[in-house]
Amino acid sequence: MSKVKSAAEVAALIRNDAIVAVNSSSGLCCPDAVLAAIGERYREEGAPTGLTTIHPIAAGDMFGTKGVDHLAQPGLIKRIIGGSYPSGPSSAEPPLIWQMLGRNEIAAYNVPSGVLFDILREGAALRPGVLTKVGMDTFVDPRQEGCAMNEAAKRDPIVFRQTFAGDDWLFFPSIKPDVAIIRASTADERGNLTFEHEGAYLGAMELALAGHNRGGIVIAQVKRIAQSGTLKPHDVRVPGILVDYIVEAPDQLQTTATPYDPAISGELFRPLDSFRLPEFNVAKVIARRVARELQAGWAVNIGFGISANVPRILLEEGRHGEVTWVIEQGAVGGIPLLDFKFGCSSNAEAFVASPHQFAYFQAAGFDCSLLSFLQIDKDGSVNVSKLSARPHVTAGAGGFVDITSRARKIVFSGYFNAAAKLSVSDGKLVIEREGKVAKIVGKVEQVSFSGTRAIAQGQDVTYVTERCVMKLTPDGLMVTEVAPGVDLYRHILDQAQTPLLVSPNLKAMDSELFQPGPDHEEQNKRDAA
Repeated sequence: MSKVKSAAEVAALIRNDAIVAVNSSSGLCCPDAVLAAIGERYREEGAPTGLTTIHPIAAGDMFGTKGVDHLAQPGLIKRIIGGSYPSGPSSAEPPLIWQMLGRNEIAAYNVPSGVLFDILREGAALRPGVLTKVGMDTFVDPRQEGCAMNEAAKRDPIVFRQTFAGDDWLFFPSIKPDVAIIRASTADERGNLTFEHEGAYLGAMELALAGHNRGGIVIAQVKRIAQSGTLKPHDVRVPGILVDYIVEAPDQLQTTATPYDPAISGELFRPLDSFRLPEFNVAKVIARRVARELQAGWAVNIGFGISANVPRILLEEGRHGEVTWVIEQGAVGGIPLLDFKFGCSSNAEAFVASPHQFAYFQAAGFDCSLLSFLQIDKDGSVNVSKLSARPHVTAGAGGFVDITSRARKIVFSGYFNAAAKLSVSDGKLVIEREGKVAKIVGKVEQVSFSGTRAIAQGQDVTYVTERCVMKLTPDGLMVTEVAPGVDLYRHILDQAQTPLLVSPNLKAMDSELFQPGPDHEEQNKRDAA
């Protein structure tokens, strides 16, 4: 019997109350055609109902790939467990899934992405669950929020604190999905899958194993179908023995707003001078200072925000290749991309499955991580995952908690406060108008990273802003550098909502950071990447 079905046919196979796991990262690898068909079936038939959906990384976005929003209909979903969620600008209408969880219409959880992959892998092996230190003393911990995003989730906990072998652990019971929905580039008629046009594998194999071994069904959306026996075995990333149904979707996007870019999938290496370099502004000053923290030979993780420009800073300064970039979606090396293509890299050296990449992160196998912040508090704890006033502006924690749980060195970057009017002139920072929202606060709204735990573990933590650099010390946050043009008391200490220590060896940030440098106007006219 043929495994090739239409999207509508596979949607009809999903029963009420099923647990459905989806492999995606925003638009990257998103099986959007299948998700759309499930949503369409529900509108027409009122089925399936009461689904639990699992998304280790967000399915869909706010920029053209609806993903989980196809399913965000009253009665279709009763529970969602996500490493991250679709996010976008505060001025845009929140995604439907955010609206539903905000109204407590569904129970919603934010679980670290790597831990979610672990949970599915344990379920695939019919093991009871995951014992981990990842998330201790953060919102993940049951002593704080236990991953619950709303009141509906608090009534049905999914993580527990337990003692095992004389030590405290977080315990997540394994999840055994009834349906796994994954995506690839090509399937042969037997269901063997290759990923030659994809920018990552994410957790396709792990989700397929979890669905298959549970006795459920595995659905693969692909761009094209090949004759049996024509795919090279070394190219097959998910074998056909795990795949029940194939849905052909020739128009599937490679990633958000990108039909196809061969450099994303490693089929072409772009010339280095084709990459857009950051324009000179305050954000570039911060990224330049972050770059000063790196050492040649390091493997460096990078997150969304200002630090995402650091690879371009190294390129501009002739330092490209000094460090190897590693991102949670799985790319190793190359140049991580920006904007809609964030999560992909051009000119990558290798693609690693996300669960393996997260094992690398969770054990601190890498040298340094460059990440952003929404808030920092008196203990050095950081919030990146919750902003109650505009919840859809943040995607949730994603892989942040996995990455920071044991990282040897972390450099957080961002603006000192929100909505300040800033500029750079004559090698100095100019604060034309102070921001109205403090980001250095007495207590963060949600603990995504625990400064107290970081001190106990001996982690090296630096915070880089436009007006100062701070270090985490056992006594609290200490200002170690001040930008030229900035008054320590008026622009830093008085603008923080919590007392800051001042280093006895306080120094000025290097004035070269605040100079425009070489003119790269011609390079910047090239296509954005």
